[in-house]
Amino acid sequence: MPREYPDQPVVGVAAVVLRGDQVLLVQRGREPAKGSWGLPGGVLELGETLAEGAAREVMEECGVAIAPGPVIGVFEPMQRDADGRLRYHYVVIDLLAEWVAGEPQPADDADAAAWVNLAELDHLPMHPDTRAIIRRGVAVRDGRAAAAG
Repeated sequence: MPREYPDQPVVGVAAVVLRGDQVLLVQRGREPAKGSWGLPGGVLELGETLAEGAAREVMEECGVAIAPGPVIGVFEPMQRDADGRLRYHYVVIDLLAEWVAGEPQPADDADAAAWVNLAELDHLPMHPDTRAIIRRGVAVRDGRAAAAG
């Protein structure tokens, strides 16, 4: 199925990978959203679970191994062309994930990959929904830590 001008929504998966007060981000190298910062992720492959897809995509996109956790949100980016035709339509399922190993190196379709301090999120070109899901991931992580402690 084509990603551009698809016949139906494309299912994707992304991961909010937290390490202390940092989040793993990638700078998009292709449309849609070329040049903006976002969560590592991509299209779910046939027969793949959400956790498997998130782990594969994070490894492919930035060389970082993760332990995927719970679903924390859904992002539905759509983009129309100048004629009003739907050019892109994704349904991206966001998972919280723990960093296991590796340092970010851009690969695949990313121009850059980096650990970014949470305090710097408002200074990067990023979709507002991405900031919101990162903050939700932090809240879920911190809530879990408080309940366990």
